[in-house]
Amino acid sequence: MSKYAEIAGQIRSAIQRGDYERGATLPSEETLAAQHGVSRPVVNRAIRLLRSEGLVRVERGRGTVVHEIAPILRNATARYTKEARERGQSRGAFATEVRDLGHEPHSELVELGPVTPPSDVADSLGFEVDEVAAIRRRHMRADDTPVQIATSYVPWSIAAGTPITQEDTGPGGTYSRLADLGYPVARFSERITVRMPAPDEAVVLRLAEDQPVYVIHHVAFTAEGAPVEVTVHVMPVHQWSLEYDWEVGQ
Repeated sequence: MSKYAEIAGQIRSAIQRGDYERGATLPSEETLAAQHGVSRPVVNRAIRLLRSEGLVRVERGRGTVVHEIAPILRNATARYTKEARERGQSRGAFATEVRDLGHEPHSELVELGPVTPPSDVADSLGFEVDEVAAIRRRHMRADDTPVQIATSYVPWSIAAGTPITQEDTGPGGTYSRLADLGYPVARFSERITVRMPAPDEAVVLRLAEDQPVYVIHHVAFTAEGAPVEVTVHVMPVHQWSLEYDWEVGQ
């Protein structure tokens, strides 16, 4: 193992033990170099490695800061239950996930209305040419830390004139409103890819150029197999732990 990776491992272990708390500032590179008996360039490279992992970030005028939010567990099976979506008057599963970690969820609606969706979304919804969907694009934070960009699409023929096209969809979010409208969701599919963030995504999510994102293309279906909603989640890889569980069929 290279020396910088060894030092990164020691700092990582210290953070995991709680020697450096979430939100705390690490000692200066000079101090860390003296503590570990290495040169400052070795410590600098170790810090760069920890930064690429999302464990720390470097702030001008402050130094190296331990990331405030531990990775959020996203259980794709459990998060969409009615109980999880509506617990504590939540507006969806995200709020419940974040509150379970002891943080306050915030969702800023940055785009709302009818749009012609991207081709991959239109294909997932089974759209004909030029069909329109209701879009809900949100920038989502845990406390003051940006953790996700979520963009949802529902066929305009379903969403028009309903709370789905309003800023506040009500307890349980879009899926509870779809159920109210006679379109209860019975099945989901998800396709996950990893890529580097687009420039605008990096700005919103406060990502360095070497920090990748998950892109989750999530499709919701009724019991009859009709697709009624697509959400594209853009999420920093370091900020999320993805969990799936299922029963083996015949």
